[in-house]
Amino acid sequence: MSTVSLWRWDPFAEFDGLVREALAPRRGEVRERGFVPAAEVVRREQDAVVSVELPGVDAARDVAVEVHAGRLVVRGERRDERSGERGRRELRYGAFRREFVLPDHVTPEAVTATYDAGILNVRVAGAFADAEPHRVPITTGGAERAAVEKGEPAA
Repeated sequence: MSTVSLWRWDPFAEFDGLVREALAPRRGEVRERGFVPAAEVVRREQDAVVSVELPGVDAARDVAVEVHAGRLVVRGERRDERSGERGRRELRYGAFRREFVLPDHVTPEAVTATYDAGILNVRVAGAFADAEPHRVPITTGGAERAAVEKGEPAA
């Protein structure tokens, strides 16, 4: 009697293993593993709304929203509460940090945040208030240009 062994090749698992091996920390090197949550920025009238996908995160405990040096910073940690479980794992856990540049006129008081159904929404009030360009009139003509070159007010 012969025994037949069936082995099913999973190219995705093999690729995942190769990537993990290539990115694994070298001896003496500590590499922080985490995930990068998806984010989008949309305009709602004069406000900007930054939405960050954070499913499975305890926003009150593990997320901070800060305004620092002209940037909106969303940082925190997605904790893996399961211990000792084995199997195929595609979810990423660990620390995360996303930064967004704010317009110069935005103050920390203009920023508010809410969390619902796994989505963090950060509203930046008045972010687009000065978004319209100020048009500078252009004068032409010889007499006006001559007056400006002499330092006299233009007529």
